[in-house]
Amino acid sequence: MNNPVGGALFLPRAATWLTFAAAASILFSIALWQILLALALAALFLSGEPLRFPRIKLPLALFLAGTLIALAFSGHIAEGLPQVRKIYVFSLLLVVFSALRSLKVARWLFLTWAGFAAVSAARGVVQFVQKVQMARELHQNVYAYYVGERITGFTNHWNTFSAQEMFALLMLAAFLFFGPPVKKRGWVWILFAAFIAVAVLLAETRAVWIATAIGGLYLVWFWRRWLVLLVPVAIVAAFFVSPAVIRDRFTSMVHPQDVDSNAFRLYTWRAGVSMVEAHPLLGLGPEGPHYQFDRYAPTGTPRPEGWYGHLHNIYLQYAAERGIPTMLVMMWMLGQILYDFWRGLRALPPGRGAQRFLLHGAIAVVLATLAEGFFEYNLGISNVLAMFLVVVACGYLALEKDVAPE
Repeated sequence: MNNPVGGALFLPRAATWLTFAAAASILFSIALWQILLALALAALFLSGEPLRFPRIKLPLALFLAGTLIALAFSGHIAEGLPQVRKIYVFSLLLVVFSALRSLKVARWLFLTWAGFAAVSAARGVVQFVQKVQMARELHQNVYAYYVGERITGFTNHWNTFSAQEMFALLMLAAFLFFGPPVKKRGWVWILFAAFIAVAVLLAETRAVWIATAIGGLYLVWFWRRWLVLLVPVAIVAAFFVSPAVIRDRFTSMVHPQDVDSNAFRLYTWRAGVSMVEAHPLLGLGPEGPHYQFDRYAPTGTPRPEGWYGHLHNIYLQYAAERGIPTMLVMMWMLGQILYDFWRGLRALPPGRGAQRFLLHGAIAVVLATLAEGFFEYNLGISNVLAMFLVVVACGYLALEKDVAPE
């Protein structure tokens, strides 16, 4: 005999666990998480459960509409289609917010991130040792060799690896500082955090170093404010105990070597400003800075080596691609997220808990994303954008009244 109750529960549960699996697998396979996301969407639609959007649905809708309008008027629709396909990634907001209606499930999602990130970090440490050894065997300058061959963990690029590790680290730190007390094996999560932090350091992505410091300082300030005074000591200690290749990367922020990207970024930013000045309302269209860079490249200045597929700055990139109004809508959305989460934190009763850790962690991730965005087009990387959206969706879950408690 058919069990109608069991049948009615199957699809909602399937949507929940497919969403969990999609969000968890972002750290090691773009193909897998996108397939699982499609299955989660299908299960959610068929389940009859209400489709829920977080409070940022208006600015998000306007941002996506601005993207499509910029594409329509660009005259280069075929080139801009990758950004249209990326709209699919934004469905994570809908799926996570609609299907993960449990703070306990959200907590275990971020702890799963921590485990996967620690494994990827361990792989990264092995890669670091191998690459340094390879540089020495080839009798090359270790720093110059490593800057172009940095660790990637299970990803295909060090920028993706660094940003993903940063997000996992910040959410794990928020859990350890503000989440429900860990009753057993708390040392495991601390060990995972140490592995991830070492990997972030060894990846040598300076924008992520700065962003991690900002997000971490935010968390420490609201956990044990006096510890902020020890941060300069910790930075100095990390500098002196790090391998020479890491110390060289630190000093490159103010004393760049020929292989560093300081001049390259200034060059792309100058080109981006020219693009925005020429097309302030609708931009060049999605992917326009990639295909039309040469038209706006600074004249009379030698072109530094580097990858010119984007402008290495999310603010310039969105303004140059989609126009200043759409970029401002994006800033409105990010500002709305910070405001909503901060207001939610102030309404919580004192004490540790899942809501507090999710909201503090989400704020730290947004602040880190904004900081890294000055130097990198981080939200243009599908896996990084996906993790960011999962964090935001779970932050809004913490503000809901009808979610299952911890």
